[in-house]
Order: sequence, then C-alpha cells, then structure tokens
Amino acid sequence: MGYTLIKNATLIDGTGKDPVQNAAVLIKDNRIVEVGTQDTVKVPNGEVKVIDAQGGYLLPGLIDTHVHMMFEVKDMRETLVTPFALQFYQAIEYLKRTLNVGITSVRDAGFTDYGVKVAVEQGLIKGPRMQVSINPLTITGGHGDSWMRSGMDVTRQSYPGMPSGLCDGPEEVRKKVREMLRAGADIIKVHATGGVMSPTDHPEFTQFSEEELLIIVQEAAFRRGVKVMAHAQGAEGVKNAVRAGIHSIEHGIFLDDEAIELMLKKGTYLVPTLLAPVSVLEASEKTDDMPEYAVAKAREVVDIHRESVAKAYKAGVKIAMGTDAGVMPHGTNLRELGLMCGIGMSPMEALVATTKVAAECMGWGDRVGTLEKGKAADFVVVKTNPLENIRSLEDERNIVLVAKDGVIEKDLRVKSGELVGQA
Repeated sequence: MGYTLIKNATLIDGTGKDPVQNAAVLIKDNRIVEVGTQDTVKVPNGEVKVIDAQGGYLLPGLIDTHVHMMFEVKDMRETLVTPFALQFYQAIEYLKRTLNVGITSVRDAGFTDYGVKVAVEQGLIKGPRMQVSINPLTITGGHGDSWMRSGMDVTRQSYPGMPSGLCDGPEEVRKKVREMLRAGADIIKVHATGGVMSPTDHPEFTQFSEEELLIIVQEAAFRRGVKVMAHAQGAEGVKNAVRAGIHSIEHGIFLDDEAIELMLKKGTYLVPTLLAPVSVLEASEKTDDMPEYAVAKAREVVDIHRESVAKAYKAGVKIAMGTDAGVMPHGTNLRELGLMCGIGMSPMEALVATTKVAAECMGWGDRVGTLEKGKAADFVVVKTNPLENIRSLEDERNIVLVAKDGVIEKDLRVKSGELVGQA
C-alpha cells in the first residue's frame, strides 16, 4: 500500500486532548507512523497518496462495544416465517450500515456466528473488525429464554456454530462456557439479570448465583484469558457480577450506590446502551414490531436508566459506548452519543468513550481507539464539528470518509482530483 498522508483536517485524536488544526497523519501500509501538523510531519520522498480531508474533522475509527450483528428486531410473525439462512445474508447489510457511520470495530453481545467474523477478516464481506460472544448464557425462564406461556419456544435456533446458552447450576455453566469458547467466542456474555425484551422476567430479577458467575469468569480466564461481559440491569445482579470479576456491565439500569462503589473498586466498565429502551418506545409508536411486555418495561425503566448512568458517570465509573444495535436499526448507533451528553458527559467525553475507552474495554487499547503512532489506520472524516454539535454525527451524510486498516471503505468527499505523488 505504501505511504498515505491525510491533510487539511482538524484532528480529534480520541485521547481527549484539544483538537489540532492543520493536522496531518502519515500512514505506512495499514499503520500510523506519524501524527502532527502539516508543518511538522515529515513526508518521505517518492510516491505518497494524499487524502485531502477538505477542512473536515479527523477522528479515530469509532467503536460500539455492544451490538448484535445478526439480527434486527422485527414483528414476531415475520420472524417465525423467515428462512433460517436469511439471517446470514441480512447481516451483510447490517455490517455495511455499521461501517458506513464510521464504526470500524464492534463487540458483538450475542447471536453472531464466528463464521461472520471470519468472512469480514477474509474480505468476503465489508464490516467492522469484530469480537464475538456467540450465544449469551442464561437461566431457564430468564432473559434469553424465549419460551412463551402458550408453550411455544421462539428462542433463536441452535446449530453447530451457535450452541444453546441455557444453563442452570455450577456444572452446566462451566460446560456452556467451554461450548462457547469451542464455537469461537472471543468474550463470554452472560445474563446476570432479567431484561426488557424477555417475556417472563423483569430487569430487576437476579439470574445466576454469585458462585455460578464466579465459575463463568474463572473458566473463561483459565482456558484462554477471555473476559466476561454481563447483561445486568437490577442492582443485586450487577453487584453479584462485579464481585465475581465480570469485566463490563451492560445496561446498568438500576444502579445503586453500593453497585457503583464496587465498580469503582474493581475497575469495572459500564456500557450504558441508553438508546435501547428509547428505541423500543419509539418503535412502539410507529409499528407493531415490539411486544407489549417489552414496551411496558421500557416505559418503566427509561428515566431510571438515565438517572443511574448519570450517577455512575459523576462518580467516575469507566464508560464505554455501546448501543444494543439490533434492538434498534443498525446504522443508527451514533444516536447514543447525544444521549450520553444528555446525562452530563461533554461531547469530548462521549467521543473518548466511543474511541479510547471503548478500545480499552475490548482489550484493544494498543491497536485501535486513538490516532497515535503505531495504531491501526482506522479513521473517520466528518464535515461537521462534533464538539459543537455531537448530534450532527447522527446524519450519516456528515460521515464523509471511513477507513479501516488504511483501506477507504466510504468516501463522500467532493471530488477534486485526489493526488498521488510528492505531498
């Protein structure tokens, strides 16, 4: 690939430092080799590809630490008649939409096959780089068990690449961790509480004992050093998860002071997914896709959710951006940043949560998340200033250029004769 120079940009590098005007970034193949201004970056002799940011704002590739790339919530009647294999082809579109809004890395929180990740890595389909959890571990009758009181079970079908996540008791949870790792999981996902979208529980219901959660954490760590992420909404379930050594709490709707203190002590990440209950309520006003039990629970928790996350943020809990994309349409992920600012975060803090902190949460802080020497050449150019209007990122037309590993995946710039030669 050779050298590439990005110039004519205002740099927001993901570290939280002040923006740099007249910035320049030099890339060799798929790695950043120098970051500075157009006056200070030393451009090598010979052929250099020049990317003119046209006065836009240069950001690191964005990161969503909670997505579901192989589904989008639909009317149950449609789901029941959808051919099994169609979900793989639909994922191609979901991945493309995600990449088009500048998200170059994701952590999949359930239901995405390892083969989809491999297809992206091999270049068969376009999409963000991925960590996958395969299938979340859940108790019988808990969040993730879609058995209906009619006797119908609409749980997503199990197959060789997607073992069932249902498990009860110490020995079953140990075996399920092993099955998910065997199927290709990079991270283990567990449902430590009930949830909004499940038919027979409530977000405050506690799932799994602390002993079971500890076994899950230990089994993952002992075998491959894998971390565990926990869907955890009720305070008691959150505390059980944190005490067991869970790496990140997803949602955190009913956080109390003790839970927050434990998270601070343990260094646990919070992935708020503020957009999830909001999107359930919005969808209920437009379509019949959302079941009434989910709408009722979303209405109950939406304000409490904001208050809990605000309290955690003010206390200093580490917050990484995550959306629960799939519950809402893929490609609408960046609405989360405006909601994060709505609970008190500054636009810069929301951007850092979507870059540097998100990368650290995924264990990829040395690879992605900031525009610094040695990092992968993941970058985004936006034509609006996100520090002045963070919600401008919600319009994907403002995301004018997206690159992953030095390869341009989207380019909406005004064409002015891209230069190749001496910069």
